Amino acid sequence: MQRTGVARLPLHYGKAPRWLVIRMQKLAKEIVTIIVDEYGTDDFLKRISDPFWFQALGCVLGYDWHSSGVTTVVTGVLKKAVVPEDHGIAVCGGKGKVSRQTPLEIGNVGERFGFSVDKIQNLQYASKMSAKVDNTAIQAGYQLYHHAFFFAEDGKWAVIQQGMCPQDRTARRYHWLSDNAKNFVVEPHDAIVGDVKRDIVLDMTAKESESCRKTSVDIAKEKPKKIKRMIMSIRPAYQKSLHEWMPKTADTIWKEYPIDVLSMPRNINWKALREVYEFKPRNYEELLGFKGMGPATIRGLALVAELIYGEKPSWKDPVKYSFAYGGKDGVPRPVNRRAMDESIQILKQAIQEAKIGSKERMRSLQRLRRFVPADMI
Repeated sequence: MQRTGVARLPLHYGKAPRWLVIRMQKLAKEIVTIIVDEYGTDDFLKRISDPFWFQALGCVLGYDWHSSGVTTVVTGVLKKAVVPEDHGIAVCGGKGKVSRQTPLEIGNVGERFGFSVDKIQNLQYASKMSAKVDNTAIQAGYQLYHHAFFFAEDGKWAVIQQGMCPQDRTARRYHWLSDNAKNFVVEPHDAIVGDVKRDIVLDMTAKESESCRKTSVDIAKEKPKKIKRMIMSIRPAYQKSLHEWMPKTADTIWKEYPIDVLSMPRNINWKALREVYEFKPRNYEELLGFKGMGPATIRGLALVAELIYGEKPSWKDPVKYSFAYGGKDGVPRPVNRRAMDESIQILKQAIQEAKIGSKERMRSLQRLRRFVPADMI
């Protein structure tokens, strides 16, 4: 039996054919225009940060919706289809090297929107910190390779970014919305979509990690020599992992993980720690955002905080959606029929009002029907 509302993201390589991308851009422009005209830019950003709606949009546009490529291709299509001057929305960034141009692109569009320097810098900071959080503060074995930053002419923003785990060929997508991301380092996501839930993940954004975050900042304010002594005291020369410190329960039986989350890293950035010591960060956000504070150094500080000071971080995987809206059997949560109905009706209306041929309109509606139960269309 086909399951609906499921976000499966196997890692696929290659490019979408150009003929498909051109058609997707044409349809995407129509859909975005109608949604912005009918509901406004705020609602578009809200929808794009909704994993089910985003997945359904990819399906409607004609892409292979169960692939990791739905993230990169659909955001790439939207970047071409959305015209800032017409829609009041901009899409910046993209895959690989293109993602590094995000700050420059934000600056260029921000100037066209008439933003102040401070407003542009705030958006650039939001882009930087969302990527830093998902690449460093959450360590589940997924290295970011795609970052798309959406923002409207009123300054509100959304982020869709994706990481890959080559070991098991899976991808994980992260959704952010400015309205809900009140704190960059405390559970800021609207959704984290993935097909695999890890047994052990270092999650420094969890509320349960609050004491560990504070202790990590205090440790970083110590002289690097003292930090090195603390690390060496819990990592003798023969030690290869910290598993011996973990309680021997069914949840911590040793397995092969995409990253060795229980290992004290051997490549801590001591130069960055010296600079942090001189900088004296006021909070964890400043510590995390400091240049050179990578996953190994953040993990090292967290492990020192736990093993020496007893301030344990969260080791629970924060992935929030395996099913975007739940499963009909109540796993992992009951289906939110109202939310599904609303999302589908918005897409259905946009397709019906789009200025496209009747054949293309019918094909889009058929793809939407395949994505959701028939009684919802």
